Amino acid sequence: MFFSLPSWAVALIVFAIVGGATALGYITGRYLREHHEKLREPFGVLQAALLALVGLILAFGLSLAVGRYEDRRAVTVSEANAIGTSYLRAQLVGEPVRTMSLDLLRHYTDLALQVSREVPNSSGMHRTTAAENLVQRRLWRLAGETIDAAPLASAQRLYVDSLNTTFDAQLARLSALNNRVPGAVLALEVFGAAAALGLLAFHISILGRGLVAMFGAATLVTLLLLVIFDLDRPTRGVITVPSTPLASVRASMELPPAATGQAHR
Repeated sequence: MFFSLPSWAVALIVFAIVGGATALGYITGRYLREHHEKLREPFGVLQAALLALVGLILAFGLSLAVGRYEDRRAVTVSEANAIGTSYLRAQLVGEPVRTMSLDLLRHYTDLALQVSREVPNSSGMHRTTAAENLVQRRLWRLAGETIDAAPLASAQRLYVDSLNTTFDAQLARLSALNNRVPGAVLALEVFGAAAALGLLAFHISILGRGLVAMFGAATLVTLLLLVIFDLDRPTRGVITVPSTPLASVRASMELPPAATGQAHR
């Protein structure tokens, strides 16, 4: 549910839930302030226990989001390295496969960069990955032709091996982009934090002091929730997975090929 929404809508929902629960707790505490002697101790114990539990849940959710973010960065580097290796080895195969393969690898890298700007599992992402798959089929067909032309040459076999690694890296990257923190965990964090902050506001309101601490805690928890959501949205928000490795590989392709292939006889 949360992943399909734009970033501003997620921030608005989190602020509304957490802020509303905090305000409700504070208003309720004001109405019951005359009973503070009876309510102070049990609700104090309850809100302290709930805050500790929510802290553990938030730490768990943050670790899940950070782990997935690091995985996405790692597979992006792996795909960039695989494409770069395929581009270098493609320069060693014979013409005309060499020129056609180099052009296709440039286009393939452009599509890989486009993936970095698409929302995972969106229609735009599906179109881009479909275009990538089409380029993969054309590259593989050309690789088969160069193997048929020189079945014992090592350069062609090395190129085919790196091309296969490139295709595997694309699948790993797409899987990492779609590997998100479960929605149930995110919902539990939001509503658990709202309940804990509501009880905290209720307890503080009964006591009639500590408003600054209450607003500080609500702000800190809300910001932490937004960071978790942002980490789980790899192509949107403030914290995105950088496409710098792919951009560097694409920039290197603008230079003249370093090696010249030999024409098949």
